[in-house]
Amino acid sequence: MQIKAYTSEDYLEQLPEDRQEALNRLRNILLQNLPAGFEETISYGMIGFVVPHTLYPAGYHCDPKLPLPFISMASQKNFIALYHMGLYADQRLLDWFIAEYTKHSKTKLDMGKSCIRFKKPDQIPYSLIGELAAKITPQAWMETYEAIFKNKLK
Repeated sequence: MQIKAYTSEDYLEQLPEDRQEALNRLRNILLQNLPAGFEETISYGMIGFVVPHTLYPAGYHCDPKLPLPFISMASQKNFIALYHMGLYADQRLLDWFIAEYTKHSKTKLDMGKSCIRFKKPDQIPYSLIGELAAKITPQAWMETYEAIFKNKLK
């Protein structure tokens, strides 16, 4: 489900009502819980939260013109997706999330390397997503990114 938008508000306005409500709530949870320094943007056709070039001038290794991505969310055809790069990069964080998920949701965790899929909007564990968002500062993410991803490319 590709949405052409230039702002988060534009993105949300184009969604079906049930998805609009869930993604707006998810966005607000992220805005309330992400540590200072992350910036909201539209990236790769999704609402994203990034480390801006002012904090990390090198940008994203795939395209240095882009800021360093951290969390994105999207309305896909069959689910709502939350992409969290920290889960991909930090095994301890991933293990914590998997253990906590069972305490916050009655549904089975549907997850790829960094993508958490929610088939029904009412099954999103918003409080857990808030806790997850608060766990990594922009500085910590830059350090992890440098250690894990940038060093693999050298």
